[in-house]
Amino acid sequence: MKRIITLCLAAFTLLLGGCATVIRSDVTAFNEWPADLPNKSYVFEHTAAHENDLEYRNYENLVRTELQRLGFVQADGGSPQLKVALNYGIAARDVHVVEPVVADPMWYGPYGPYGWGRPGFYSPFYDPFWYAPQVVGQREYNFQLFQRRLNIAITRAAGGQKLYDVTVTSEGKMNSLPAVMPYLVRSAFTDFPGKSGVPHQVELKVEDQK
Repeated sequence: MKRIITLCLAAFTLLLGGCATVIRSDVTAFNEWPADLPNKSYVFEHTAAHENDLEYRNYENLVRTELQRLGFVQADGGSPQLKVALNYGIAARDVHVVEPVVADPMWYGPYGPYGWGRPGFYSPFYDPFWYAPQVVGQREYNFQLFQRRLNIAITRAAGGQKLYDVTVTSEGKMNSLPAVMPYLVRSAFTDFPGKSGVPHQVELKVEDQK
């Protein structure tokens, strides 16, 4: 019995060790992206207040990295072809959960309900009802979930025609927007420009912060 429990605990530990935290985002992008756009020069479109907003500038850097990966070039001067704007936010909601409390048949005494180790031993592994949970009560708890949101729009500098407009939303217990933003930005440009108006979900593994 002790050996079986030890093996089960070891397997459970390995299972937990193999689980990775992911940021799961819902992404919807609308686009009228030209089939041929040889000039991908752009500038960020922001207000004067953003100039001295360190958080905003950090998120611009994240977007800049993704745009560079896709062949865009930030214009230092001259006449850029595109403008890029971003908006973001985070909101909390309270969650109340009521769930049943079940008793584990494995812990009905040191020998289990079928008399482990006694004469006339009956193996529970052949009994389909051995692991049937028994509801003994309920428990309630409260927590908060945070919805993180990012919107990025790319428009023509001349005329303001919108070419790409993507919204990324992600909900989880992590309340730090700066910690989640790199994954939201990467999700926004997954499969760029993609099919217009077709929602999809992106899962990205959270990288270890060392």
